[in-house]
Amino acid sequence: IFFSGNGPSGICLSYLLSGYTPYFKRHSLHPHPILQRKLEEAPEVSVLDQDLEYLSEGLEGRSHSPVALLFDTLQRPDTDFGETAESVLTWWHEPDRAIPHLVLGRNAPGGAWHSIEGSMVTLSRGEWMGLPDLPFKEWLKQKRRGLRNNRATAEDIAQYYQHYVMKKGLQKNFRCGTVVTSVRKVSAESISNHTQKDLQEDSDSLWNSNEQSTEVFQVDGFFKTMEGDKEPFSIYAENVVLATGTYDSPTWLGVKGENLSYVHHQLSALEEAVKNNSVGIMSDPVLVVGAGLTAADAILFAHHCNIPVIHVFRRRVGDPGLIFNQLPKMMYPEYHKVHQMMKEQTAACAGPYEHYISLPEHHVLSFGKDKKCILQDKNGCQKAYKISMALVLTGSNPNLSFLPNDGIDLAVDSDQPVNPKRNPIDVDPFTYECTQEKGLYALGPLAGDNFVRFVQGGALAVASSLLKKANKNPP
Repeated sequence: IFFSGNGPSGICLSYLLSGYTPYFKRHSLHPHPILQRKLEEAPEVSVLDQDLEYLSEGLEGRSHSPVALLFDTLQRPDTDFGETAESVLTWWHEPDRAIPHLVLGRNAPGGAWHSIEGSMVTLSRGEWMGLPDLPFKEWLKQKRRGLRNNRATAEDIAQYYQHYVMKKGLQKNFRCGTVVTSVRKVSAESISNHTQKDLQEDSDSLWNSNEQSTEVFQVDGFFKTMEGDKEPFSIYAENVVLATGTYDSPTWLGVKGENLSYVHHQLSALEEAVKNNSVGIMSDPVLVVGAGLTAADAILFAHHCNIPVIHVFRRRVGDPGLIFNQLPKMMYPEYHKVHQMMKEQTAACAGPYEHYISLPEHHVLSFGKDKKCILQDKNGCQKAYKISMALVLTGSNPNLSFLPNDGIDLAVDSDQPVNPKRNPIDVDPFTYECTQEKGLYALGPLAGDNFVRFVQGGALAVASSLLKKANKNPP
């Protein structure tokens, strides 16, 4: 089995496929009485081998995925109500149930968490960032550190995921510095006479010929050597798991001049500009486009450095769909501050915040070579602003260029590109297998699960399905 992506989804699935098996902890009490009764029916049977649809029936919470809610409530009962009840799971290592697999990723284990500026604080509470059987808080305590406002920094999270892989002995399954260029179905006969180049040192074959399997996946790509060379590989696998997340391709506005050198699509460009002293308190304003949390992070960063900002976004400030209107003020004081600025500091009325102007219900028409940006409001009125740089932070899309037709055929709406919020890959909710392509699975944001605490249920569903296929479930 091969999977692309070594973020939290990939790490969690590797743990479950390495023989680590969850059981209901005897004499533990779950606050959900119906679930408690179901768990007591067969405590000697692993959760992986039980009927996940039956166990998750009737559960409610902050995810649309029943299995995500199930695994989350088993690990963190009543966590949404501020409770810190212990997990009702106990973990046993059963090596005979392990399934050979390979996890490929561009970065070190932890995926995109290594690309995020280290001091950024997570949106989710720190304890929700943890993976099975190694609570994040406990790991942080060993570093003699605590959680700030119940949340963690991106640097802590990235280090924790790397530590987790080492601590659980999963590193032999991980290959970092790899780029997948193609995943496609081929007939088993066409490759039976070819030897596959295996990435595993112990040269265990990842693909064993199975008389019933007439088609397998061919996975092509390259890995970067220490010298910087690209070494190609080809792997054959009966099952492939897509866990690539969505950090790869920032969304573009599609307007004239967006490809000019002063227009950027990642927050890191602002950090770089501050380091190089190319923007500062005396420079023309930085234009920030977008009304999500990344745009808010850019505004906070600029505000901290006294850099003037013009903030443009399409929605009304009071729009209930705006993420700021969904966050508790006490838990997220800094994002509440940005929301206050957006409300109080519009171009029409000057407010208390220096160096910041909010332009709700505006959009960008074009960027000029002279660093002049043309904006238009809801009434069609246009205005030009001279800026030092632009940050278009309106979300990102997964890069599925390695799949036939960019994976569009796998989406819920097969006429539109895959999008984690609006058009995820269409999967079976209890196995996470793609409805359009058997043997292909999708995890995490690709399947519509956008928070670390909920991607783990998808990993449970995939592991349960693969164990059944491999006939490694007990009778």
